Amino acid sequence: MTQKDAALQIFRAALAAVDPHHCVERVLGREDDALIVQQGGGEIRIDLREVDRLHVVGCGKAGAPMARAVEELVGERISSGLVAVKYGHTLPEETAPARIRIAEAGHPEPDAAGMSQAKEVVEILKGASERDLVIALISGGGSALWPLPVPPVTLEEKIDLNRRLLACGADIHEMNALRKHVSSIKAGWAARLAHPAQVLVLLISDVIGDRLDSIASGPFAPDTTTFGEALEIVERYGLGTEIPVSIQYHLWNGMAGKVPETPKPGDAAFGRVTHCICASNAQALEAARIEAESMGFQAEVIERPIDGDVGVAAKAFCQRLGQIAEQTPKRRVCLIGGGEPTVMLGSSPGRGGRNQQFALASAFEVRGEVGVTVLSCGSDGTDGPTDAAGAVVDGTTVDRSQSQGLDPCTALETHDAYPLFEKSGDLVKTGPTNSNVMDIMLGIAG
Repeated sequence: MTQKDAALQIFRAALAAVDPHHCVERVLGREDDALIVQQGGGEIRIDLREVDRLHVVGCGKAGAPMARAVEELVGERISSGLVAVKYGHTLPEETAPARIRIAEAGHPEPDAAGMSQAKEVVEILKGASERDLVIALISGGGSALWPLPVPPVTLEEKIDLNRRLLACGADIHEMNALRKHVSSIKAGWAARLAHPAQVLVLLISDVIGDRLDSIASGPFAPDTTTFGEALEIVERYGLGTEIPVSIQYHLWNGMAGKVPETPKPGDAAFGRVTHCICASNAQALEAARIEAESMGFQAEVIERPIDGDVGVAAKAFCQRLGQIAEQTPKRRVCLIGGGEPTVMLGSSPGRGGRNQQFALASAFEVRGEVGVTVLSCGSDGTDGPTDAAGAVVDGTTVDRSQSQGLDPCTALETHDAYPLFEKSGDLVKTGPTNSNVMDIMLGIAG
């Protein structure tokens, strides 16, 4: 087995551990008329005999298999169901839910389809009564898939904001702080709409720290950010004169108390809301460690999430890989990390994504080294606006691509890694995995 094959096998094991359908099955069960939720070492029981209507709503790349798992448990009780997923993240007709509609919409750029579905969800939530149960399926990508801007902000202006946030280098928490303050459904507003119904939120986490208010911008979670913080982020990234005027006015009106703040901790709307994280990046990394050790590697998992500038992150990752390889020269080693580094795009970026950028930066770091391989892939199977999950590189990648007439230096500078990796054969393509627990980085040496 080559190092590339080994890295891909470990990556596949990590993906299998966070399969959304199985993850929901692990935390949600049923005994006759009792719905049982495994949470924090204990369990919560919901008596379905006391539920008049059961509604299933959701947003995110993992929505389809999550919905299928829920329907297999309580299908006969479902009164309404609508889950928004990214285009291409549905299930085959023979395995798709029958009572829960799976609707496709735009990601990472929101679109009219997503807005239409968000409006339908609002009506479902508003119609829920005290004896109703809402099961919300939330996963990565959900923020873009439920675009419902506050009036008078238009969808086009919300899209413009989203583009600028993606390009400026803001991290996911900063992006969410801004997006939440121009949304009518995220940042706890969905919980306010569903109140006084009972709400069970099942989540697949794609954010560092598994913060409930950040996963899909926390539609059912208390928001800890403020209009003031949103304005600070605008200033931090020099967006003050670039974002639409309607958004500027809304943020300033919020700062002045002219529009209400997002629902905060202690709000009555959260009194009957239960959150349960079904899968996270940590679970994927632990599965990768177990697989690597079963293959004979000495494995090390980086405890701190990989974030910040993608080039700096790649350099630190490769340096750590080199250190543990030197410390154990007679052992094959596997360094495992996960997170979500950021990329500051220029005015005319090429094709690629943060994982391909991480991989290409790593290729320069390990250039000329023998027996070193680095993989960086998105757990959702897509990296940026491409059909690749990421890429896998080694000490020969830079020189090999140059011998093919390619220019890896320019590709790195212009964030144009995809065409280079496509020609060099270093792309990793899995297709949509219907999951999303951030990125997975693997380094193999020895």
